[in-house]
Amino acid sequence: MLIDSHCHLLSSEYDDVKKTINDAFKSGVDKIIVNGYDLKSSIEAVELSKEYENLYVAIGIGPENIDSITDEDIKSIKALVNNKKVVAIGEIGLDYYWTKENKERQIYVFEEMLKIAKESNLPVIVHNRDATKDIYELLKEYNVKGIIHCFSGSVETAKEFIKLGFLIGIGGVVTFKNAKHLKEVVQNIPMSCISLETDSPYLTPEPFRGKKNNPAYLTYIVKKIAELKGINEEEVRKVTSCNVISKFDL
Repeated sequence: MLIDSHCHLLSSEYDDVKKTINDAFKSGVDKIIVNGYDLKSSIEAVELSKEYENLYVAIGIGPENIDSITDEDIKSIKALVNNKKVVAIGEIGLDYYWTKENKERQIYVFEEMLKIAKESNLPVIVHNRDATKDIYELLKEYNVKGIIHCFSGSVETAKEFIKLGFLIGIGGVVTFKNAKHLKEVVQNIPMSCISLETDSPYLTPEPFRGKKNNPAYLTYIVKKIAELKGINEEEVRKVTSCNVISKFDL
């Protein structure tokens, strides 16, 4: 089995999103979790999931364009939770890389998303960029589980998130030549704590770096992890799929 736990197969990203989804399944990907990042993308993901048995959805409001988010948007996200294909609240989180000027607003929206996850007993898929301390403290406070998406921290940080009940999301970056620290993370955490993701259409793995990503490229991530862990590719597929299924209702 092969599961893409985080991608954005949305019409804003692809000229023919349905063809991209069909091609992904034909390539050998068994299950896909499409992540929204605002109200519009979350609604689209829910609608798409109705057409595909093995396409699931994470709904949420991420830190991008946070200043334009309204309380009505937050209420509308909450109203989507009861759809049977919604398996997580995500992509949510904090991003202090571009600016910290709206830090309080980011934290407010992130907490509102965590409250929805807590109330609905759903896992979360978390975006973290230069905000590890705040994210760690909030996840610990709300006592939710899930995936740290596109992990980019140290081995020690990964282990702290694992203690909280999180999987470490590994994507195409692990194939990059300069991804020394991420490769060390993969080598030093248990396979039982890793989930696979593409973040399509972003972060395309080698040898396709620079092109638009898609879930079919998961196989290149599998290959690199197997190489780093000294195990066969089938074990990577099996264990990471079991890891995701243990956190999400697929």
